[in-house]
Amino acid sequence: MPDEDYVYDEDTGEWLPASELAAKKAAADKVEVRDAVGNLLADGDQVTLIKDLTVKGAGQTLKQGTLIKSIRLTGDPQEIDCKYEGIKGLVLRAEFVRKR
Repeated sequence: MPDEDYVYDEDTGEWLPASELAAKKAAADKVEVRDAVGNLLADGDQVTLIKDLTVKGAGQTLKQGTLIKSIRLTGDPQEIDCKYEGIKGLVLRAEFVRKR
């Protein structure tokens, strides 16, 4: 048995190894971002728009079916950061995209 420090977990009321408690807290802090149909999104995924979206400030409309490559998660469960030709700083709501 390894010689490890034990820490009291207030949520469960048990004494747990420090490494196990740290892993448990890290998993709880991770944000899950899901697309319109419930697929889990990750950094680098490709998504397709499921409806026409007017981009504020750019004077453009992104049409349904537009492919967005290489998304990045922002830490918000409803927003994804992405690049598209001619639009800088594009942030899309996850409810309007479907994983490809």
